[in-house]
Amino acid sequence: MFQFFICFIAGIGAGLGTGFAGMSAAAVISPMLITFLGLPAYEAVGIALASDVLASAVSAYTYGKNKNLDIKNGIVMMAAVLIFTLVGSFAASLVPNTTMGSFSVFMTLLLGIKFIIRPVMTTKESMKAVDSRKRIVQSILSGTIVGFICGFIGASGGMMMLLLLTSVLGYELKTAVGTSVFIMAFTAFTGAASHFAIGGMPDMRCLVFCVASTLLWARIAAKFANKASAAALNRATGIVLAILGLSILTVNYIK
Repeated sequence: MFQFFICFIAGIGAGLGTGFAGMSAAAVISPMLITFLGLPAYEAVGIALASDVLASAVSAYTYGKNKNLDIKNGIVMMAAVLIFTLVGSFAASLVPNTTMGSFSVFMTLLLGIKFIIRPVMTTKESMKAVDSRKRIVQSILSGTIVGFICGFIGASGGMMMLLLLTSVLGYELKTAVGTSVFIMAFTAFTGAASHFAIGGMPDMRCLVFCVASTLLWARIAAKFANKASAAALNRATGIVLAILGLSILTVNYIK
């Protein structure tokens, strides 16, 4: 019962973060499973990535159905992310081990505060006015940055993608989140498959509970996000990210 409770709570946070902001479930689920259930870190990350796959896919479908997904540039950015994650991982193997586990947590908290104080109010009209060739170049460069950082320090790419999509590529918030979860569905699948191939299958009850809870809440959050106004979505996204950031910091402190 306790295992189900922890997985369900972790899934709520991960699902809301994914559906509202394209946040990786690994940032929420991993510390919860490690701290409260005593799972090995490698196994916990594998479960979190597996939870990410369906949650990101159903969120991307919901955003796409509401025309809030840029598939063309998303594929370009995803290719760069996947390639440079490998490059970053190789580079990390050549330097002394550095602890950067808190990077994505602080980024989640700061990004949440940013959306509350300085909301993204870009319109689709201004977003579409950008030259398509310039957008492709920006997508490649952004994917390169996200991929290398993810591979080098092991941080989740969801928050960095959202930041770059809104700040550098000039996406309005709904399209930024839709494109981010589209990319995350593929990167999470790659990560989960490699984790299970190397470390074997995880605790199946934990896996099923986390996947189901994350999927449910991601679906709820994505449906709400696509119906909300830009101001309401910025506020909701900011609050969710800020609460998640503080919660994960608390869990890490307990650990």
